[in-house]
Amino acid sequence: MRSQGIGIAVALLLQMMAWAETEPTQARPPNIVFILADDLGMQDVGFMGSTYFETPNLDALAKESLVFNQAYMYPTCSPSRAALLTGKQSFRTGCYTVPVLERGTSKDNIFSRWTVGLEHPVYAQPLNDAGYKLIHLGKWHIVGPRPDQETELPFDKKLRQPGNSDLSWLAAHQTPEIQQYYPTGKGFHENVGGTWWGDPARGYKKGYADPSGGYIAPFKNPFIADKEGDGWLTDRLTADAIDFIERHKEEPFFVNLHHYAPHRPSVPRNEKLIAHFMKKAADPVTGPGAGAPKKKKEMAAYATMVKALDENVKRITDYLDQAGLRDNTILIFTSDNGFNGGQSANERLRGAKGYVYEGGLRVPALVNWPKKVAPGRSDVPIQGLDYFPTFLQLAGITDYTGTLDGTSLVPLLHGKPLKERALFWHIASTYKNPPCSIIRKGDWKLIQFLKNGNIELYNLSQDLKESRNLAATHPEIAQALLKQLTTWHRDNQAPLPPSSQLHRE
Repeated sequence: MRSQGIGIAVALLLQMMAWAETEPTQARPPNIVFILADDLGMQDVGFMGSTYFETPNLDALAKESLVFNQAYMYPTCSPSRAALLTGKQSFRTGCYTVPVLERGTSKDNIFSRWTVGLEHPVYAQPLNDAGYKLIHLGKWHIVGPRPDQETELPFDKKLRQPGNSDLSWLAAHQTPEIQQYYPTGKGFHENVGGTWWGDPARGYKKGYADPSGGYIAPFKNPFIADKEGDGWLTDRLTADAIDFIERHKEEPFFVNLHHYAPHRPSVPRNEKLIAHFMKKAADPVTGPGAGAPKKKKEMAAYATMVKALDENVKRITDYLDQAGLRDNTILIFTSDNGFNGGQSANERLRGAKGYVYEGGLRVPALVNWPKKVAPGRSDVPIQGLDYFPTFLQLAGITDYTGTLDGTSLVPLLHGKPLKERALFWHIASTYKNPPCSIIRKGDWKLIQFLKNGNIELYNLSQDLKESRNLAATHPEIAQALLKQLTTWHRDNQAPLPPSSQLHRE
């Protein structure tokens, strides 16, 4: 009897081995590491032309990557991150700008929401359902300090934030009710440092005036537990990212590494580095490194923070190489908007963070996937909205039914063209510019201001600086783009501020 049982078991084992040989093996989906810098200008990296900022590791990575020469985001961090994480335009989430930056009244603005509602999934949720292990590290910024105040739009008054070092909000944010708006309530398994803060200086009574600026330990972020050996925030977030990968390397992982750096305050990485940049010649094309001593010193401090980002990207790629994970890991590096004020300069572009011109909207962007994505450069315009559908396609998720306003970039990654399209922005709150909507199609960009309907038209291939408004000299192009923008508004029922003279039925 015993020998008979052994014989049956052997037969079953042989049959299972035969099935394994004949059944197709499903490939493990790729790991994804998404590194987002905060307020890093498009021209503030070597691979996009800078001679002042030093990013040798990113430059080397770019030579092995697909670099997007025309990558766009929203011009400020909250709407940019809301669009990125949800794949939805601002009029769907109600995030038009950072609420505390709004200017004007409720007559001329639709005051912006801060908290992305529970009805809007982020890309972590379908990836979680597909079996990915996910971590968010760093800046979150799509939950407000008081979500209970963000009810029905439009608001009568803009939202406000607690003062520096004020933790009166913390107890409420640790409850299950508000944790729903946090990374771990939105599909991520772990959260390191993600809260409502736009910059790490919030934990310090002096804020920006504190010498650490939140970048030097102790970090005073209640969602970053202090660790022995803590030094620089960018280093710490990278270390925690690597630790997470090490713990989950046997299964598909998604690392959402959204650095606070190099957002203001501009804190020198060390005195030796800032002395190096203070002595360095200014970039003759883009302008960083020039100006009065005070301005030059802030640029130099910012340059040390950019260099720290660069070094930490290499820490990630070195670990992936050593762990044998690189070939099945997609690494994306980009920024959330243009540079912040005096931290850099833009001699080739108009505007900076907050502006609806190229200096506020354009960001550096690359995708690296050894042996899968051919190195090169693409002039196809892309947008932050495109990453959500890209992640879905990379992960093999075909049953997602939520609304997405972007387009998967996977064809571009494989050397195939995208269907021609226009890019749109709807910015219904005042910050650096009055409320407006934008359409970018081909070489052309049209801005329509929502109060009076005035338009600006630029040919970006001939005038990247946006110095010549061509609306009067090219009326046929202006009207064609305006018609498409108007149709987009109407089809999506994008709301207009109360004082708007436009009528779109």
